[in-house]
Amino acid sequence: MSSVTADHIAPAGTGHADHGHHHVPTGWRRWLFATNHKDIGTMYLIFSFVMLLEGGALALLLRLELFSPGLQFFQPELFNQFTTMHGLIMIFGAIMPAFVGFANWMIPLQIGASDMAFARMNNFSFWLLPVGGILLTASFFVPGGANAAGWTMYAPLSLQMGPGMDFAIFAVHILGASSIMGAINIVVTILNMRAPGMTLMKMPMFCWTWLITAYLLIAVMPVLAAAVTMLLTDRHFGTHFFNAAGGGDPVLYQHVFWFFGHPEVYIMILPAFGIVSQIVPAFARKKLFGYASMVYATAAIAILSFLVWAHHMFTTGMPTTGQLYFMYATMLISIPTGVKVFNWVATMWRGSMTFETPMLFAIGFIFVFTIGGFTGLIVAVAPVDIQLHDTYYVIAHFHYVLVAGSLFALFAGAYYWLPKWTGRMYNEKLGKLHFWSTMLSFNLTFFPMHWLGLAGMPRRYADYAAQFTDFHQVATIGAIWFGFSQLIFLYVAINAWRGKGEPAPANPWEGAEGLEWTVPSPAPFHTFETPPTVK
Repeated sequence: MSSVTADHIAPAGTGHADHGHHHVPTGWRRWLFATNHKDIGTMYLIFSFVMLLEGGALALLLRLELFSPGLQFFQPELFNQFTTMHGLIMIFGAIMPAFVGFANWMIPLQIGASDMAFARMNNFSFWLLPVGGILLTASFFVPGGANAAGWTMYAPLSLQMGPGMDFAIFAVHILGASSIMGAINIVVTILNMRAPGMTLMKMPMFCWTWLITAYLLIAVMPVLAAAVTMLLTDRHFGTHFFNAAGGGDPVLYQHVFWFFGHPEVYIMILPAFGIVSQIVPAFARKKLFGYASMVYATAAIAILSFLVWAHHMFTTGMPTTGQLYFMYATMLISIPTGVKVFNWVATMWRGSMTFETPMLFAIGFIFVFTIGGFTGLIVAVAPVDIQLHDTYYVIAHFHYVLVAGSLFALFAGAYYWLPKWTGRMYNEKLGKLHFWSTMLSFNLTFFPMHWLGLAGMPRRYADYAAQFTDFHQVATIGAIWFGFSQLIFLYVAINAWRGKGEPAPANPWEGAEGLEWTVPSPAPFHTFETPPTVK
C-alpha cells in the first residue's frame, strides 16, 4: 500500500464533547436510532456473530445425525431443513453482515471521512437484518417446517414446499435490500468522502476490495430478487417460469440463480482479501508487494465472476461447447487469484515477521484458502465435476473457501482492529489458542470430506452406506471441536469490550500504517470532522 500518513488531524479526532451537537447519545436510543458508523458497525458485528452461532448449532445437529449410519435423531425432511437453513443463515446472516460491519467501522476511519455518506439509510439497512433473521428462524415453526430445498432453492422442489419457503423468499428479499443499501452507501462514501490527498491509488486495499464488492452487490442482488420473485409467483399466482408442466423450465432458475450465486462467492471473499492485505504488511513490516497489481487483480476477479456461472450446472446437459467455455473461463479466474497469493507471499518474503494472532489467522487464511482454490480448479474440469457434482467433495471445497476463507479473515481482522474498537488489548495467549484450535479442528472436519466425495458420498443425505462411517465420525468430532473453539473468541471479545486487558495505544502494531491508527484507541465517537491531509 502507498504510504499514508496524516499531516494534520483536527481536534475532532479526540472526540470532543464541548459542542451541543457532539454529545454521545446514551441508552437504547443510541442503538435504535444509531447514525454513527461505529455504532452501526458494532451492531452488524454482534448480529452476524449471533447468526453464526445459530447457523453453527444447525451444523452441529447435522453432524450429530451423521455420526453413524441409519437415522439417529431426525427424519430426512427435518435434516434437509437444517441443511438448507444452515446455508442461508451462514451466507446471508453471518458472513455478509460481518463484512458490512467491518466496512462500516473501518472505511470512514481509513479514508479520513467523518462518517458514512447516508447515515439514516445506514441505520435502516441494519434494522432490516434482524427482520430477515427472525423470518428465517421463524420458518421452522410454520406448518410443514422450514425451506428444505437447499440454500439454492432449486425449482421444481421449491415450488412444492410449504409456507416456510415463502418465509425464506421474503427473508432473502429483505436481506438483499439491506445489502443493496449498504453497497450504495459504501460506493458513495469511498468515491466522495476521501480525505484531501488520498487518491484512489493511495487507498488501503480493504477500501479497494470493498468498493469493487459493493459494485458486485448492486449488480447481482436484484438478479436474486428477480429469481425468488418468479418462484413466488409460480407458487401462488399461476405463472409457470420454472414449472415444466406449464411450459416453464426448471434449468432457467439455475441460470438466473447462479448468475447471482457465483459473483456472490466473490462478494464473500474479496473483503477477506482486503483484510489480509492490511494485516500481512503490518506484521511483515514491509509495504504490500505489488499494490497496483492487487487492485487490478481484484477488479479482474470481479469482472470474470460474471462470466462463469454455469460451471455449477455441468450436469444439466449443456452442450459440449458450453461446458468448454465455462470450464476455461473458470480456470481463468485462478490467474488473478494466484496474483494475490503470490503478492502476499512476496510481502512476507524476507520481512521482519512476528506472529501475533491477526498474522496467524492471515497466514492460516492464505494456506487453507489456497487449498480451497485448488479443489475449485479440480471441479472446474467438466468431466471431473460430473463425477463429483453434489458429493461431499463440493462441501469440502466451498467450506475451505468460505469457512477457512471468509471466517479466518474475519477473525484476523477482528483481532487486528479490536484494540481500536475497544481501547483494550485482547488476551494474546487466548487468541493464539483460538487460532490453533480453530485451524486443527477445521481441517479435521473438512479434509476427510474430500475423500468421502471421491468415494461417492452424496451430500444432503441423512443416511449413508456403512463404508463411509469412519470419515463421518472423524468429521463430526472435528465439527464439535471447531464449534466450541469459537466460544474462546466470544470470551476474548467480551473481555476487551468490558474494558479488561491492557489499555491500547493509538497504534498497537509496530508495522501498521493508515489513518485509522492516527486516532486514539478506542476510536472516539466523532472522528475526522476536519478531514486530515494525506501525504
